[in-house]
Amino acid sequence: MSIVAVGINHKTAPVAVREKISFNPDKLSSALQEMLQHVQCKEAAILSTCNRTELYLVQSEKLDITQEKVVAWLSQHHNIPASSFIPSLYWHSEQQAVNHMMRVACGLDSLVLGEPQILGQMKQAYNQAKASGSMALVMDRLFQRTFGVAKQVRTETDIGASAVSVAFASVNLAKHIFASLEKAKVLLVGAGETIELVAKHLYENKVGKITVANRTLSRAELMAEQIGADVITLAQIPEKMADADIVISSTGSTLPIIGKGMVEQALSKRKHRPVFMVDLAVPRDIEEQVAELEDVFLYTVDDLQGIIAKNMESRRKAAIEAEAIVNQQTTGFMSWLRGLNTQDTVVSYRKQCMDERDILLEKAKQQLSANKDPEAVLAELATKLTNKFMHAPTNAIQSAAQGGELDKLIYLRDIFNIDK
Repeated sequence: MSIVAVGINHKTAPVAVREKISFNPDKLSSALQEMLQHVQCKEAAILSTCNRTELYLVQSEKLDITQEKVVAWLSQHHNIPASSFIPSLYWHSEQQAVNHMMRVACGLDSLVLGEPQILGQMKQAYNQAKASGSMALVMDRLFQRTFGVAKQVRTETDIGASAVSVAFASVNLAKHIFASLEKAKVLLVGAGETIELVAKHLYENKVGKITVANRTLSRAELMAEQIGADVITLAQIPEKMADADIVISSTGSTLPIIGKGMVEQALSKRKHRPVFMVDLAVPRDIEEQVAELEDVFLYTVDDLQGIIAKNMESRRKAAIEAEAIVNQQTTGFMSWLRGLNTQDTVVSYRKQCMDERDILLEKAKQQLSANKDPEAVLAELATKLTNKFMHAPTNAIQSAAQGGELDKLIYLRDIFNIDK
């Protein structure tokens, strides 16, 4: 049994590559079933966020075979050439894969060190895999242990003490561009966790006015009530765009929501007063051509890296402590996994012995029913049982001795407790 983690993230690929192999949440269940069939793995889960897409697999095949199957499936599923993403892929197996998953859940591999949103996204990946039937004992136990590690890191270290996130970085950048946020008007597109965090940071910075645009009004209204924001539909964005000094977008749309033409019309109505825009979505919510317009300052998640780096120093010491916890828990999980494999072997071996015993015992009972001498029957039963149980070990010892495999011979003597 083998555990494998395959993926790309913000370290290995730009947005243009990441968005090509991101998964639509609404189609994730069918993608999991498709992957089980094509990759031929026993268990699977998919984590797909703005900054990473990762496949977690449990299978019994060699890793090099799995790599070929995964690449072929990703290429087929997303209808893109394998050459466009192979250079960005990373592969982790066994203990390295377990360690990677735990580090991801703790935010140790995130664009923003220690950011908490990734844990919620991993829990969502777990629930989706569970609901689709692509998860069994090993993957379930791995995710549960991973969640436990993330909680331990949050409790025992200061990894999450400071408010550092992509959302925080967006607001922080806006504060540098505008002298004051108190008079600024903000349009937030989407109502997911990232936008909720953006809204929270804006509200804490006493921003002038917030309008939330979302496909589902009820979801946006729930968030808007907490920050005193207005709510509009996505279809109303063109008519409200001209009022926005700041536009921050993060939705799950597969196509851009805000196009170059829409922004050009808004700029005309604003008489070319500048607009600050942040696209936190993968795939993009804002057409990249918008960046070509004058009076528009457009940033993507990749552009925020420099800003985020300045806010990271307070978490670096905590990260060292967190790494130690992750390493310890990784070792613990691998011990459990080895124990599981050992348990399966023991169960199989015991069943084999019991089956052989039952066959010989049934023959002995038949002999007794035929009035054969009981002592002769018992002697024959004992001899046959002994020969049965000695057969495989004897062959192994003879093979090791004849092949000059001294280490194996010593190992076998220890296993069978043969007197030196």
